[in-house]
Amino acid sequence: MADTVIFTATGRRKTAVARINLKAGKGTLTVNGKAADEYFLTPEQRIELRLPLVVTDSQKKFDVQIRAEGGGLQGQAGASSLAIARALVQVDKELRAPLRAQGLLTRDSRMKERKKSGQPGARKRFQFSKR
Repeated sequence: MADTVIFTATGRRKTAVARINLKAGKGTLTVNGKAADEYFLTPEQRIELRLPLVVTDSQKKFDVQIRAEGGGLQGQAGASSLAIARALVQVDKELRAPLRAQGLLTRDSRMKERKKSGQPGARKRFQFSKR
């Protein structure tokens, strides 16, 4: 694999979208121009972001550049994780099985339910008065 080859992938979670560029390197992760540890605040978000790299044992093999937008930090971390997993499958088809076993290639389709007209929220109803 040449060093100039860049693999791109997209991941989505809730309303967040993450587009990544993955190339051979030393293992740096940048999100919107910042180091990943500066951008994602909680340890859970950082773990979720790195999980595809840990599962495939490729933390020090690739540089990952992430452009995340929409949603919150938790959604962006999930979207980034999916995008990294998809890019790793492009790099090596053999990585598909361990990533699939961990559930990292499954798109989490849960979204916020929309508010309906004539109601105060998605499920809540105005108080019913019989008389």
